[in-house]
Amino acid sequence: MLGALTLAGGGICVGLDKILLPPSALARTRNSFAGGEMLGIVPFAREGRPPMDTPIGEDLDGRLYTDLSALTPEQPVTPLEHFYLRTRASALLKDADVQSIELRGLTGAPLHISAEELRTKARPMGRHLLECAGNTRDGRFGLISVADWTGVLLTDVLERLPAAPEDRKNLQDAMQDDARIVVSGFDTYASQSASSTPGASWIFSRDDLRSTGAFLATEMEGQPLTRDHGAPVRLVVPGWYGCTCIKWLTEIRAVPGDAPPTSQMHEFAFRTMQRGSPKLARDYQPPAIDQAAMATRVEKWRVDERIKYRVAGILWGGTLPVKRLEIRFNPEQDYVPVDEFDRRENSNKNDPWSFWSHSWTPASPGIYLLRLRVAEPVVQMRRLDMGFYVRQVEITEV
Repeated sequence: MLGALTLAGGGICVGLDKILLPPSALARTRNSFAGGEMLGIVPFAREGRPPMDTPIGEDLDGRLYTDLSALTPEQPVTPLEHFYLRTRASALLKDADVQSIELRGLTGAPLHISAEELRTKARPMGRHLLECAGNTRDGRFGLISVADWTGVLLTDVLERLPAAPEDRKNLQDAMQDDARIVVSGFDTYASQSASSTPGASWIFSRDDLRSTGAFLATEMEGQPLTRDHGAPVRLVVPGWYGCTCIKWLTEIRAVPGDAPPTSQMHEFAFRTMQRGSPKLARDYQPPAIDQAAMATRVEKWRVDERIKYRVAGILWGGTLPVKRLEIRFNPEQDYVPVDEFDRRENSNKNDPWSFWSHSWTPASPGIYLLRLRVAEPVVQMRRLDMGFYVRQVEITEV
């Protein structure tokens, strides 16, 4: 099992006394550790060891992995300087290349909107999670982060863009019911990537853009986007994998309903769990993030002269409220309900993420595989079902 998980991972790209729980559950869970001494954090095994919370590499091969073990319920938003990067800005990118976005229909003259105009129209868009489809144990699952965003709904840009009446009519008439929208960004590099294909663009239906609340982001955490995060304007598609959230926006245009997929869609077909690589963009399933959960840290405690462990983690993805989250520590063991987690029973989605925690007393030293599941069969959770987010720890003292 571990060999298969490692192979899958290779194919795809604080205060230690604080625990991963919302304040309402914090006191209840701490009761079992009251008066105890936290001895440290048990590292996860058989994972990559890249530098965390700092940019590495350049261009398409640039990365920043977010250190999830540092998350606390008091600070559920990722600091801007620690927000993950899957690609860094090209050395060839000039400010003039991305100061305006071209909007083009199937016919007629193109329109342009400047980044500055979008900034003046921007409003708070809420708190949303982004996860790279290639978020694996090789990077300690660090290609996932949460931010408060500011921007403009993409549907508003398409429908309410101020322009000469005849130009606006041309744009709207050209975007017929069967047309789709391709969003593209600057993605040209001086050197060849070792792992990625240049060409950042994705094709959406207008229903996709409307139902997800896709928006053109101009700020994160109340600050202008950084160069590496797509400044001055990037796309954010809430609930979809980050490969759809195009950075360094340059063009939004209509394409026929039978348009072929882009190179980016081809590259990420497997990682977004498509059925093969469809020949038409309209045949791609929405690359939505399924319900997911994983451990982010294992704390070692001494309580009443005994060793105890507290496993903490996050729950995200999907659109249905989760009522029962379970954890298992090895394949031969049964799943048990986690002690505490934010069920969000009054919410119809799990964006950005919520927190859970579980008290654990291992029976003996050894290797343990921490695996989560949602005990509701109607919930789609393909990565959880395949053990994608399993994490391994070695316990040396009980």
